[in-house]
Amino acid sequence: MIDQILEFNRKFVEEKSYEKYLTEKYPKKKLAVLSCMDTRLSVLLTSALGLKNGDAKIIKNAGGVILSPFDSAIRSLIVAIYELGVEEVMVIHHSSCGACHMSYAHFREQMIEKGIAEETLDTVNRCGIDLNQWLEGFHDTEKSVKKTVETIKNHPLIPKDITVRGFIIDSATGELTEV
Repeated sequence: MIDQILEFNRKFVEEKSYEKYLTEKYPKKKLAVLSCMDTRLSVLLTSALGLKNGDAKIIKNAGGVILSPFDSAIRSLIVAIYELGVEEVMVIHHSSCGACHMSYAHFREQMIEKGIAEETLDTVNRCGIDLNQWLEGFHDTEKSVKKTVETIKNHPLIPKDITVRGFIIDSATGELTEV
């Protein structure tokens, strides 16, 4: 698959197909969106929000959550605010999210099947990473949105004048519901 993508990319650049996407690094709408990496949202999310290339900073991870006050999602938001002029943040989780059913027990079994040694998993746990917590999903999407919004709003490095609002998007229709 990667070789096919590279072939497409070569033609894309050769034909200058990139020209319609040229924009600057600063988001025109001064907006950042934290959302899930679900493939159903790849195009649906920006289309349902009416966003074009260059309008917003889109930050995606499994579940669209903040796991800790200093994870990569918060880091990206801080950079977006201080370096790129973001003034508003939308936290958008979605219906039928796989993160609702994630658990370390499930991943552990799969990791062992793929050749990760149990000693490795034990070592990671002993090094201060609680894999049960780190790989645990959420069980209530609305509560997860509220928790993520509150984590951002109460973060000591996020200015109080930044607007942070939470939503759930229907992963089929794109309809937003504010939480």
